[in-house]
Amino acid sequence: MPDTVATGPGPAPSGTALRELTFGEAIREALAEEMRRDPRVVLLGEDVAEAGTPFKVVKGLVEEFGKDRVVDTPISEAGFTGLAVGAAMTGLRPIVDIMFGDFLALIMDQVVNQAAKIHYMSGGKWKVPMVIRATMGATRRSAAQHSQSLHAWPSHVPGLKVAIPSTPYDAKGLLKAAIRDDNPIVFFEDKISYAKVKGPVPDEDYVIPLGVADIKREGRDITLVATSSMVQVALGAAAMLEEIGINAEVVDPRTTWPLDEKTLIESVRKTSRCIVVDEGYYRYGITGEIASVIAEGAFYDLDGPVRRIGARHVPVPFSPPLEDATVPTERDLFTMARQMCNK
Repeated sequence: MPDTVATGPGPAPSGTALRELTFGEAIREALAEEMRRDPRVVLLGEDVAEAGTPFKVVKGLVEEFGKDRVVDTPISEAGFTGLAVGAAMTGLRPIVDIMFGDFLALIMDQVVNQAAKIHYMSGGKWKVPMVIRATMGATRRSAAQHSQSLHAWPSHVPGLKVAIPSTPYDAKGLLKAAIRDDNPIVFFEDKISYAKVKGPVPDEDYVIPLGVADIKREGRDITLVATSSMVQVALGAAAMLEEIGINAEVVDPRTTWPLDEKTLIESVRKTSRCIVVDEGYYRYGITGEIASVIAEGAFYDLDGPVRRIGARHVPVPFSPPLEDATVPTERDLFTMARQMCNK
């Protein structure tokens, strides 16, 4: 793909002006606006203050909001995530910055056994309004422990919501909705998208409801369901398919839970063919769940089985050529769609 990828904004509020922002700028703008709007919103994590994290997404927030609301923590993901659960229970709305999504392995007890369950185990007396920001995505040459896409993990757990935006417009709107939500939410940001993906973003306040998919490109011959950075891959493949007479529809779920099953099924009922593409591991992953939903809901409209493309079932290699071989590409998607459409 090119160094920067332009993306459409989706529906914008009537009468708003649009500016082009990078994915990272949209995230930072959402954080700043919500911290100004609600003094209960606090940000904590490793290197979030002076350093602005390794990706510089939150750089400058500490100057505006101070060290009481932008808190550099010790290198203990389990410790500060547990602290955030308690803070959320007692009135704050913490945003926890997990530098790499791979470190979810360090906080699973706090997220899965505490944050996700407290509301239910208290009979609704307690709530945990917190957001866990985590990165995902390979091809950054960060090797096996810093390159995984593990969004299937929290999606499996009742009590958690999971967002995976693909564009600056979606990133800002979904993050603002997540911060205002009274449930614990895991918010995945593809680290490659921070500087690479650009797109128009309204300059007025807006939120995108969690659980509402977006049709990024309308089509009639095949549906490409794509998540996070794979949306750009799907749009690229759709442009290639158009050149050989195949009109592909690209659908972005935007959240894996809640999952907008209705939009997915209606798209496939129209096109009769479907490929699901995701950068998470192919085995026991997001592609399998979405394919199952579509196969059940659109069974009598399908011209063939729902196909899937995901990351190879290996630890992400450090070798650049090998790492690139583990991630789905436009050519992979193009070839499979062409076969399914008999072109």
